[in-house]
Amino acid sequence: MVNLGDIRRQYTQGRLDEETAAADPMTQFHAWFEQYRETDPLEPTIMTVASVDAQGMPWQRVLLLKAYDGDGFVFFTNYDSNKGQHFAANAQASLHFFWMNLERQVEVQGKIEKISREETEAYFHSRPRESQLGAWASAQSRPLDNRAQLEEAFASVSAEYAGNEVPVPDHWGGFRLTPQRMEFWQGGEHRLHDRVEYQPLGNGRWKKQRLNP
Repeated sequence: MVNLGDIRRQYTQGRLDEETAAADPMTQFHAWFEQYRETDPLEPTIMTVASVDAQGMPWQRVLLLKAYDGDGFVFFTNYDSNKGQHFAANAQASLHFFWMNLERQVEVQGKIEKISREETEAYFHSRPRESQLGAWASAQSRPLDNRAQLEEAFASVSAEYAGNEVPVPDHWGGFRLTPQRMEFWQGGEHRLHDRVEYQPLGNGRWKKQRLNP
């Protein structure tokens, strides 16, 4: 066994008060996200996305957040991938943001659904051309014999669309997760962390509740 029990640090960078936290969790998220961006992180949009398969097994992977607003959080993927199939069978998912620079975490749980094709097309055509071609070349999550097979597929689609606009694959697009619960965590000294949970009350209103660490 590799014992890691002696690796520890105190969290002292801030506090989170349920009384002064924003009334709307997306407002609170935006404030924290902008503060995190100011720390110049290597990848500010990184997040963990969790899904559950047909056997009840949870899966997690790291993706990039591409947009957010009052309606939720948007990211893009292959609809035929493992996560895409999970979402098709179970439209519940979770996002997790870990911002160590500020000793903060944000957890989001809610309903997930595909965004409009128009939104997907607009984002797809804003991507670098190589990324567009990659969406065609990769049968995401499916078995692959070797790296050369993937590179051959990329070369094939590159040749197919040479000199032409790359169309959006039918199997590729965006998802939006609409929050049904959000939790904000601020690390605290002596492991006395601050946790504030938001639960919807309806009509755009939210209940804030401090939780034990």
